[in-house]
Amino acid sequence: MNPVRIGFVMDPITSINPKKDTTLAIMLEAQSRGWSIVYMELKDLFLENGVAKARMHSVHVKDDSKNWFEIKGSETGNLGDLDFLFMRKDPPFDIEYIMSTYILEKAEAQGAMVINKPQGLRDANEKVFTSWFPQCCPESLLTRSGTFILDFLEKHQKIVIKPTCKMGGKSIFVLIKGDPNVNVIIEEVTKNGEEYVQVQKYISEISTTGDKRIILIDGKPVEYGLARFPSKGDHRGNLAAGGSGKGFKLSERDRWICKEIGPGLVKKGLLFAGIDVIGDYLTEINVTSPTCIQEINKEFNINIAGRLLDCVIKKLNSSL
Repeated sequence: MNPVRIGFVMDPITSINPKKDTTLAIMLEAQSRGWSIVYMELKDLFLENGVAKARMHSVHVKDDSKNWFEIKGSETGNLGDLDFLFMRKDPPFDIEYIMSTYILEKAEAQGAMVINKPQGLRDANEKVFTSWFPQCCPESLLTRSGTFILDFLEKHQKIVIKPTCKMGGKSIFVLIKGDPNVNVIIEEVTKNGEEYVQVQKYISEISTTGDKRIILIDGKPVEYGLARFPSKGDHRGNLAAGGSGKGFKLSERDRWICKEIGPGLVKKGLLFAGIDVIGDYLTEINVTSPTCIQEINKEFNINIAGRLLDCVIKKLNSSL
């Protein structure tokens, strides 16, 4: 019997932080099962006469912060011949990302199980998809209009404004009524009214209970998460922006939010997601390349990557 073949589309493997990288954790788990691993970047993907193909790099991974991978060889092949294909490319969620999902959608039609589903990735913008669950969210606004944003600020006095296509806390601002920088920030983030932005009421609990990352697999939450706290002088809890993390056990409210959104994730084929919760409110639904499983694993001695791969195997077997 041939080993399971699993592929990963991601940013350059040379650039990851092996101590924290979720994709590496999934690779290590797959390798421990005897699966064959190939690695690809967007530049390796292409369509030829309607067939999804890629330059695939066979990789051996190691749990070593200084020497975490070795390329064993490369060959061009059909993506549909893979058993599983993880889309783990970080945002920006731009036209190049969207083009790659078209290739992955063809790979899906040609035999590979793609995680997350390419159509689901296009449908569920990480900042905007929260609006499908308003009962879980703070008051919010998606707009290009500076006037609408100023009206929202007048109502709430303190708000958060963020672009819809970035990650890791990039270009996220807190606006406070009366700050002379408000107008210029709105102009910059909306590109003078040419781009939509997500605006939310500021939730003060970020300083006390943190920006909580909760992992969902097939619509069901992992029982522990990671609360991320802003560094001194910053408002962003993102680890990539210098925040610090502390593990926590999900609250009743956290579980209620997961129950509300879980079926929607499953319906769109979003098997692996990471939601952000501040206080009692859902603020983002991350589906492109959810992170933080290494931190949660280490603090609570669990194996989220193992649970994820058990789930995808079960899904594959049920489809046969």
